Amino acid sequence: MEQHNYQGALQQPLNSGFNAKSTASDVIKGIDLTGKVAIVTGGNAGIGLETVKTLAAAGATLVIPARDIEKAARNLAGIANVELAAMDLMDPASIDAFAQQFLSSARPLHLLINNAGIMWVPLRRDNRGIESQLATNYLAQFHLTARLWPALKKANGARVVNVSSSGHHMSPFNFDDPQFLHREYQTLQAYGQSKTASNLFALELDNAAKAFNVRAYSLHPGSIGGTELAREAPVELFQQMGICDAEGNILPEVAAGLKTIPQGAATTVWCATSRQLDHIGGVYCEDADVAELVSGSTSGTIGAGGVQPYSLDRDSAKKLWKLSEELTGLKFVVH
Repeated sequence: MEQHNYQGALQQPLNSGFNAKSTASDVIKGIDLTGKVAIVTGGNAGIGLETVKTLAAAGATLVIPARDIEKAARNLAGIANVELAAMDLMDPASIDAFAQQFLSSARPLHLLINNAGIMWVPLRRDNRGIESQLATNYLAQFHLTARLWPALKKANGARVVNVSSSGHHMSPFNFDDPQFLHREYQTLQAYGQSKTASNLFALELDNAAKAFNVRAYSLHPGSIGGTELAREAPVELFQQMGICDAEGNILPEVAAGLKTIPQGAATTVWCATSRQLDHIGGVYCEDADVAELVSGSTSGTIGAGGVQPYSLDRDSAKKLWKLSEELTGLKFVVH
């Protein structure tokens, strides 16, 4: 019987032995990545940088695309086996140029970690008119993966890892108005639908790509302190959500539940390298294990655990793939 994770058919914890406190270096113990090539978007800051450090220490060669090469070079200084290249996720031509540059090296790609993302931003659109969170958090993943498909297939044992979020609980994908043309823009709804899209993409990609020994995963890294994700967020938003006090200080009970950056990178590294996932894909993970499927409605809840059924829906995944081809102008045929 063919295995797939449509409707969450495989969405059950594996009892991995890890938990919310596990770090990236904990989950990679005993794994040798010598000879493996990995691309990590957003790999010069936050959990992306921690992911890069961890994979490089295990022997992998890392290719890091970055919009600001000088900043990336500073942040990545001293890490072995790292190559830098220019790429802007909001610019489709830039994604094409980066992918072509990598493909011209004729190397296989063993790990594609779609880590880069934005959050809490005001309404912006790229030069195609696409809302910025959808463009950066999801469509860029689809575009880059499609362009790098020949190198992933060549690896004969590759993984695509989409860093998603429990923010997908904030919104299903709105097929009627994904660009906020006819509804009021709400930054968390835009974020939520972009992360739901990332989950649906991993689900559909895995189902199509497993015949070529390429598996795909999506994950929630946890709520993490010390990243750049909230740099544009107004304090009022955090106060409304009960995260900050009147002075803008994070509440102690909230701070106590935050992960460190090494803990935040653990699930990414586990999805990328764990032998426990050798024969399973298309699953959404958290705390370095496969997450529970949510029963009952927690839609609209920030910080909820587990994965929403709408985020693993077969029909939505197939519909989104077609829409993504239309929005990017790319035909992504997995063959």
